[in-house]
Amino acid sequence: MGIAFVSRLRRPLGLLLVPAMLAACSGGMSPPDDIDGLGVGAVTPAVGVGGAGGGSEMAAPARQNRRLPMIDSDEAMGVTAPVQASSGVLAIPDGGVNMDDGLGVGRVQGLAEAQAGEIAEGNATQVVVDGIGTDMPQQLGQPGAIPMSDAGAEAEGGGYLRVPDKATTRRRQAGDGEQVAFLPRMSDPTQMPEAMGGMPASERACRQRLQKLGVKFRDVPRISRGRSCGIEWPVELSGLSGGIQIKPAAQVNCQITEAFARWVKQELVPSTRMRYLSGVSAIHQMSSYSCRTMNSQRGAAMSEHAKGNAIDVGKIVLTSGKAIAIERKGFFAFREKGLLKSVRGDSCKYFSTVLGPGSDRFHKDHFHFDLRARKSGYRHCSL
Repeated sequence: MGIAFVSRLRRPLGLLLVPAMLAACSGGMSPPDDIDGLGVGAVTPAVGVGGAGGGSEMAAPARQNRRLPMIDSDEAMGVTAPVQASSGVLAIPDGGVNMDDGLGVGRVQGLAEAQAGEIAEGNATQVVVDGIGTDMPQQLGQPGAIPMSDAGAEAEGGGYLRVPDKATTRRRQAGDGEQVAFLPRMSDPTQMPEAMGGMPASERACRQRLQKLGVKFRDVPRISRGRSCGIEWPVELSGLSGGIQIKPAAQVNCQITEAFARWVKQELVPSTRMRYLSGVSAIHQMSSYSCRTMNSQRGAAMSEHAKGNAIDVGKIVLTSGKAIAIERKGFFAFREKGLLKSVRGDSCKYFSTVLGPGSDRFHKDHFHFDLRARKSGYRHCSL
């Protein structure tokens, strides 16, 4: 019984001894201290000092009342003399902060700075002009490498600049022996597409036929004088096959030129050779393009000459030197009358209108040939 009672008392006694031991261990703890004013408990351990006789005694802990420094303060960083900035603004040197100098790198001049220096000193390779947008622009200095004349500008009195035109530039380049390449231009209407304002296909074909007939001609600029007068695609007729000259050169359209060339080659030249045993050296025309009415009469309809669709012949010169004037011949001029009669009959196959001596008083000294278009297709040939 006694043993059982003692074993029952062990468990409550053990529970009482544990708090007593904890209280004995915490007897050396110091009360909470204030760190940075935040009320954090600080622990200061007691220091034990051993005696000479091997005994020990506990010394009373020394309370630390010193305030700990702020974490980011100069005292915590070990800085004894803090930097004092006036008015809270960091002072910058007058010349600025040169980082290259601090790193030991020499000063490098930029491109913009170099160009600005050239212009400021007047050493630029281009012409520098001040006062742009005002009434008094002036040149600053002289170009360093390119002369003013070669740069395309010339200074005249008062510092004004005059830019030479293209013709002046080309003459200078030609005088200096410089070869200049220019882009080809579509100035030839026969090479330009019709959709871009070039010559129609019918006009090109007509000129190809003229070349096959041996006609000497050249294209001339468009003639326009209102709605009634003008030639859209005129040619200047100066000669026919066999060396026949047209004096003076006639400005007509291509269609009347082709008809005239065929008549001379196929009718007139054979007739002169048959009657005079001689060819034709020249044909003198009296009128080609002319902006006028028929027979130059007031109130009359416009003549085919106003469209370059007619030509008048006043004289035929043979290779023998004989000149045959287009006029009414005498009774004994058999060969000349026969030639003029053949001209009247044969030419009507090539022209829609043929008038000459005997037709009326307006055609007593020349033959008139034209290609007047009539709705009925009628050909007026005065035989």
